[in-house]
Amino acid sequence: MIITDWIHTIAGCFILLSLTLGVDCPGNPLFISRYWLFFTAFVGVNLLQFGITKFCPLGLILKKLGVPETR
Repeated sequence: MIITDWIHTIAGCFILLSLTLGVDCPGNPLFISRYWLFFTAFVGVNLLQFGITKFCPLGLILKKLGVPETR
């Protein structure tokens, strides 16, 4: 996988996790909070910014970890 594949995969996992933690269902543990939805918004804003500027902080981290940029 290349950097953009990892960015989309990690962002998708973060979105699903934060939505799961943000949904208020009966019987959920107390750590579930609607404030997790702010994290969802943060990931979405970063994806939007990446689409426009082609700059992503996660991309820099992955590049330093040795993930290839092209196939």
